[in-house]
Amino acid sequence: MTTPIPGQTLDDQLDPLTLAERWMADGRKVAVATVIETWGSAPRPVGSHLVIDADGNFSGSVSGGCVEGAVISEAAEVISSGEPKMLEFGVADETAWQVGLSCGGKIQVYLERIV
Repeated sequence: MTTPIPGQTLDDQLDPLTLAERWMADGRKVAVATVIETWGSAPRPVGSHLVIDADGNFSGSVSGGCVEGAVISEAAEVISSGEPKMLEFGVADETAWQVGLSCGGKIQVYLERIV
């Protein structure tokens, strides 16, 4: 049995994909965002996951906090429509000062609803 770290729930300590399975077993609609490619200095490696439910609860990370808000916003539409999305974030695009990677890297994230 895992002992929770003070200040964290057991959900905070689970692998994001394990947590996604748990949320789905509870009847929640879930999307998973996966870092599929990085360029330059990226805060999280390829294969990193962020899971989001229809209520906006989330766990995991695709960028260490730089773009999670944007990914969570896009997840609501993906959960609703069932259509996956490819998202790209970097410091060089026009949204760099709104949503971007301050480290100068670039990431590509695949966002899909899990059924």
